[in-house]
Amino acid sequence: MTKKAVRFMATDKKTTTSKKKASAKKTSKRAFRPGQHIVYPAHGVGEVIGIEQQVIAGFDIEVYVVLFEQDKMTLRVPTDKAENSGMRALSNELILKDSFTTLKGRARIKRTMWSRRAQEYEAKINSGDLILVSEVVRDLHRTDAQPEQSYSERQLYEAAIDRMVREVAAIKKCSRDVALGEVLETLTVARNRQAAKAAKDAEKAASESDDGEDTAAA
Repeated sequence: MTKKAVRFMATDKKTTTSKKKASAKKTSKRAFRPGQHIVYPAHGVGEVIGIEQQVIAGFDIEVYVVLFEQDKMTLRVPTDKAENSGMRALSNELILKDSFTTLKGRARIKRTMWSRRAQEYEAKINSGDLILVSEVVRDLHRTDAQPEQSYSERQLYEAAIDRMVREVAAIKKCSRDVALGEVLETLTVARNRQAAKAAKDAEKAASESDDGEDTAAA
């Protein structure tokens, strides 16, 4: 065998090894698998339905194919950029529990212009963070006894509760309606307790005021 042939075989072996290493490296970057439900910040819950190779600008790129069934939309996300884009796995049970605890809290309404608050709410909705989304649901939820929402408030509220409900349903493997019922029940029970406490505190304050007036009169 000639020296030229030996050099060729060595080079070919090195190239093959490099390809195997590159392939292994690419595979190791896969944080998600087909059939897995994920959350993409701008679109909410989707399902990875496949992994494809695409040639873009002359480069061979591996992408996740993600289906957002509620929007009838398919998104392709490069596997090596998925996590940087905010794409994540469904929240764990601890985060889910914290999101429901958030719903039980008092609404926090900042005294700023609505346009600024609307931007903040929208940023939270598109953050992909379940806790931040639940904050928007809590802050914009209205009971029958409260003033009606404006059109823009209603739109943001519906977007937030839809994002939350779909993730809750995916985590618990239940229907959207069941998840929605659980979220609304949590909000209703919390608001009723808050209203009852407020009424009790007002009654106590009024009683103490009357006692003070009686003492002064005496």
